[in-house]
Amino acid sequence: MKLTLSLALVAFASVSGAASADIAMPLASHRAAYEISLGDAASTTMPNGETPVAASGLIAYEFRGSACEGYASTFRQLTELQRGEGDPIASDIRAVTFEDGDARSLKFEIDTRNPGASGQPISGSAVRAESGATAVELAKPAKERVDIGNDILFPTQHIERIIAMAKRSVRTMEARVYDGSDSGKKVFATLTVIGKETTGPGADGEKFQALSKVRRWPVSVSYFDESAKDAAPEYVLSFDLYENGVSGTLKLNYGTFALKATLSKLEWLPTPACAK
Repeated sequence: MKLTLSLALVAFASVSGAASADIAMPLASHRAAYEISLGDAASTTMPNGETPVAASGLIAYEFRGSACEGYASTFRQLTELQRGEGDPIASDIRAVTFEDGDARSLKFEIDTRNPGASGQPISGSAVRAESGATAVELAKPAKERVDIGNDILFPTQHIERIIAMAKRSVRTMEARVYDGSDSGKKVFATLTVIGKETTGPGADGEKFQALSKVRRWPVSVSYFDESAKDAAPEYVLSFDLYENGVSGTLKLNYGTFALKATLSKLEWLPTPACAK
């Protein structure tokens, strides 16, 4: 079984002031940890028909940067699904990314280890030309150039757009997103549904008081394989998106089963100020 997660998860980051009359809240450099457990999908079965009886694991994430210097992140997701019989199914995803502040380039190194993965690390960069066309230069597993077209958003840029739309009370948004995951060649077609703005402690704010005064929006992002026409989403990611870029407790719905990732630790890091 293949457990994948778009690296958009690791880039819940910036706020686009250009699309809103609001003054953009500064991006929060931070470390966060999420504890994984079995979610409550309507049909919690694995592809072989078995029903997982439990799930455990951890997401560890660090984000640093600014619109001037760019955004650097490290991410690791360890997941173990317990079956009724047989050995557990384990997944280990590691990623390091850097996206420049103008969203003109994305560098990535990704290593995915699970029963459905090739076991080969993926690394490379994607660059957007002045014309808007985006090209990927893969270094691993083999050197290759891939043209992925126009109207591509990188992960932080994608989240910038979602927050900008949320501030304008726009409820749905479609976008083509590239993050280097899977084969390094995949473009995701995404559909985002944005709920109403809210403030107050909430589930995560009760544990982390610094979040209780930050406005947030419930967000659900469906990720589709762009090359698979009329297919169901590969997974749906639901969470509270805070204006300072922190994502609250997550639900990862893979269709046949779901995982819950509960925000368990949050540490603020120094955020560099842009030179005037």
